[in-house]
Amino acid sequence: MNGTFYALNPATGKALEGEFLKSGLREADEALRAAEQAFQSYKNINKDVKAAFLRCIADEIAALGDTLINRAAEESGLPIGRLQGELGRTTGQLRLFAQLVEEGSWVDAIIDTAMPERQPLPRPDIRRMLVPLGPVVVFGASNFPLAFSVAGGDTASALASGCPVIVKAHPAHLGTSELVGSAIVNAIRKSGLPEGLFSLLYDDGYEIGAYLVTHPKTKAVTFTGSLKGGMALVSLAQQRKQPIPVFAEMGSINPVVLLPEAMAEKATELAAKCAASITLGAGQFCTNPGLLIAVQSEGLELFKQELSSIISATPSATMLTEGIFANYEKRAQEVLKAAEVSLLAESGLKNTDLQNQSIAKIAQVGAADFLKSDHLQEEIFGPYSLLVVAENTAQMEEVLDSLEGQLTVTLFAAENELSQYPELISKIEDKTGRMIRNGVPTGVEVCSAMQHGGPYPATNDSRFSSVGTTAIYRFVRPLAWQDWAPELLPDALKEGNPLGIYRLINQQRTNT
Repeated sequence: MNGTFYALNPATGKALEGEFLKSGLREADEALRAAEQAFQSYKNINKDVKAAFLRCIADEIAALGDTLINRAAEESGLPIGRLQGELGRTTGQLRLFAQLVEEGSWVDAIIDTAMPERQPLPRPDIRRMLVPLGPVVVFGASNFPLAFSVAGGDTASALASGCPVIVKAHPAHLGTSELVGSAIVNAIRKSGLPEGLFSLLYDDGYEIGAYLVTHPKTKAVTFTGSLKGGMALVSLAQQRKQPIPVFAEMGSINPVVLLPEAMAEKATELAAKCAASITLGAGQFCTNPGLLIAVQSEGLELFKQELSSIISATPSATMLTEGIFANYEKRAQEVLKAAEVSLLAESGLKNTDLQNQSIAKIAQVGAADFLKSDHLQEEIFGPYSLLVVAENTAQMEEVLDSLEGQLTVTLFAAENELSQYPELISKIEDKTGRMIRNGVPTGVEVCSAMQHGGPYPATNDSRFSSVGTTAIYRFVRPLAWQDWAPELLPDALKEGNPLGIYRLINQQRTNT
């Protein structure tokens, strides 16, 4: 017996219905061996069958309806409306990957036909495409119990690529994970696919996670969470006899740059936008704007007044877990103890009837002091942001130049104002995965063009995205066939293009 545990309601601290068995090393080993066996057939499955399977998962999850939403609300403290939107995102991205798989061109088929008469040496027939890696381990995230969890973007993109998935459920979302996991299992059975294609494991410690990463059958790992946790997994994967890729989304403070002309024109409007983004979901978004950067001006004073007013009137909100709440309180207090940092505003509306209630906070520091204090760049996960006040735009650029890699950087600018800052924009390009103009970073659109990833420490590999259809490329590798008989080639590389996909043939892009 490995022991059992329960999910807790973070607002009340009470245990929720359901007893969950902790997974042991034997269960983890069995899951990976079953996944490797399933991989041998699933990696070559017809693209239309795979697309139908992904849609079936979406349908099974949608059918859970209020049962799933209510359980997720109890386990996370997140409001019903937020979770309804997240459910739509979860099923929507599954269907988006189904469309990608069904169309088929994502495999990037490249064909260079033979040139037997070429001098001084003939050219062989070479055909290349992307193929799946093998079993993928997914770690469920704390802040998205649906969209970055059991059937979230990591699982959807891995299954779309042709890889089986083993999910380590987040210990705060046990009931939610069980419901979604059952939906995937139902879809597998209805689709006639091997059961080893998906497994769900429960554990509230580190042993199972470490075992999954180091198991020789694991071929890739995804993680969304802290810098410490992500880099621990990266280190484990690198120490293996056969190192494997880990795709870890980690810390980001998502700077918001408030340019002078924009501040002069609409300071109060910008304050309202920033306040809403900072407090959204109790600040528990990976794209929460944890840093605001502005030049001292009359507009900035108006901005500060409006921001302070809104934050002061913001009610407290339940944080995801007791541990996340405790860390938020600890980190915010540590920063505010620094002599160079002052509290600009905090919420005065705390719900004393509920537990783990976050108080929104805005701190302020001068740019010169910020540049001396590396710890001020560290993420504080919650409804917190630090306003950095620069003396001039040159000092603002110096602040931006000092920053580490980010998921997002936002620029609020007046009409044509950005044309005055080509060097600043060039530097920002090197710091982030997504540059936003006149919008807030919270709210990540699931689409083909989305880039959700950035230079370290935002992620450990900025070449990839964990959101959108390009997330599929984390789980594939190129494979070339040289001088193979036509009938032995994959359909994507055969003459006549039986799949009707776009291919690059002798440097010409065509779907014929």
